Amino acid sequence: MTKLSVNINKIATLRNSRGGNNPNVLQAALACERFGAQGITVHPRPDERHIRYQDVFDLRANITTELNIEGNCQEEKFVRLVLDTQPAQVTLVPDNPGQITSNHGWDTVAHRAYLQDMCALFKGNGIRVSIFVDPDPKMVEAAAETGTDRVELYTEAYAKGYSENRESAIAPYRAAAAAAQQAGLGLNAGHDLDLDNLRYFAREIPGLLEVSIGHALISDALYLGLEETIKRYLNEVGG
Repeated sequence: MTKLSVNINKIATLRNSRGGNNPNVLQAALACERFGAQGITVHPRPDERHIRYQDVFDLRANITTELNIEGNCQEEKFVRLVLDTQPAQVTLVPDNPGQITSNHGWDTVAHRAYLQDMCALFKGNGIRVSIFVDPDPKMVEAAAETGTDRVELYTEAYAKGYSENRESAIAPYRAAAAAAQQAGLGLNAGHDLDLDNLRYFAREIPGLLEVSIGHALISDALYLGLEETIKRYLNEVGG
């Protein structure tokens, strides 16, 4: 079964907009677990505009499901945070400074040697590594040469194309998934997956281990409530 990891960045964004600790990020994460989520994802950025570094330590000390920390391993502070908190998984994302949200995967051909070093560092500390990539078999194949455990397919293009032609939208992801399977890599996915497009994606992509969903899920929770929303997302991935 595909696992659902809830990205709680948007809860932290809401908290930070007023200061203080309401909504409480840790309390929200524990509620997600209680309602059935199999993981919690955070993506701290250097300016701490949503997830704060202290949040990560608090989450690591209290949640019982898998913690997935996403971020740019070119930032020394991020690397130290991951090593200090020892999450179940680190997802390497090539964010640019000041970027609002992730919008591209790694060029694993051009950055193969660097990513090999980072994978060795994190895996040497017992942390599973996933590399964020575009749905390109060449990028997946090169990722396999870095020593990573998994790749996470960047799904914005699929989400944008789904309503117009879902078969065309899913085709590159099928090819990338096949490349991952052939290379022996685990497969994750995330970005703009929602209640409209998730079921088809999960059904059509073989070997999908985990989806990380934040913006759409938290937005849906405003209308449906967090418990009902997580229930519906779990149902979409076969939970």
